[in-house]
Amino acid sequence: MPARELQQQLDTLREQLEQNPPLTQEERDHLNDLSAQIQAQIDIEKATNDSSLADSVNLAVERFELEHPALAGTLRNIVQTLGNIGI
Repeated sequence: MPARELQQQLDTLREQLEQNPPLTQEERDHLNDLSAQIQAQIDIEKATNDSSLADSVNLAVERFELEHPALAGTLRNIVQTLGNIGI
């Protein structure tokens, strides 16, 4: 089930953040906000055509791609899963 896969990827992102990568507080806050948005989407289990969440995650991929490739890779997986479940 794609929602379960999304939850696993979100858990992976949270684990990576717990390892305290060298992020600014602003970057960390941004990723925590995104995590909360993704979790809220999972919690309500409502697939919509609203692409704002996916767009936000895509922007985060671009932002972290060079300096934090592992985080960017996990975020890319999240974007793909969001697309797979119609979000």
